[in-house]
Amino acid sequence: MIKAIHLLFFFNIILFINSGFCRSAKEIVEKSNELMRAKSSISVVSMTVIKPDWQRKITMKMWSLEPNYALVLITKPAKDKGTVTLKRDKEVWNWIPTVQRVIKIPPSMMLQPWMGSDFTNDDLVRESSIIEDYEHSIIGEEEIDGYNCYKINLKPKPEAGVVWGKIIMWITKSGYLQLKADYYDEDDYLVKSMTGKNIQKMGGRTIPTHWEMIPLDKPGQKTVMDYHSIKFNPNINRSFFSQQNMKRVR
Repeated sequence: MIKAIHLLFFFNIILFINSGFCRSAKEIVEKSNELMRAKSSISVVSMTVIKPDWQRKITMKMWSLEPNYALVLITKPAKDKGTVTLKRDKEVWNWIPTVQRVIKIPPSMMLQPWMGSDFTNDDLVRESSIIEDYEHSIIGEEEIDGYNCYKINLKPKPEAGVVWGKIIMWITKSGYLQLKADYYDEDDYLVKSMTGKNIQKMGGRTIPTHWEMIPLDKPGQKTVMDYHSIKFNPNINRSFFSQQNMKRVR
């Protein structure tokens, strides 16, 4: 009888460990971040800026070497073709082919819209780290689009140079898919909300391929990003992410 009780206790421990309840909030965010970012990636993405009276679509190719390097090349439309954004560590530059100039983006402009969208320079190149710059805590569980999700609060560390007062994320218990993120300012005002949908297998992983960024203070406005292809963990050398390469990358 005692042996049976011990076996039952042992199996319960195994089930608990394998269930995901043992995951800390930081581990859940790390797994979700790794799912979309990997160690490196190459992707083709379209971005549609939607406003009440007009729309604009941009196609781009993106290279990343996490967490410190990113390069974004605009391929369409023709008037923006060849424009490049480069991130190296904490520094960001734009290459503007029409004026043949490389322009460094100062920290004060990281919250400015990128290419007229609802994504900022900081969003696009992920200048701030959601892993290292925030404290993470599970504050509840909710269902989104039929998926059971952890609801996680990200509170910035006192020394972190981040722009948000807090971020709340909804990450699925199965697969660690980020389906929603709400961004709050320092006064606890909800500024914008990002959602991930159209979950499908791409690049050998199951991920959200359709993203929408919605500013809460601008009715009828949003920015949509659709992934058309992505390759995870390709071999990319750090030297690829240079100002010289901004001018010749294709």
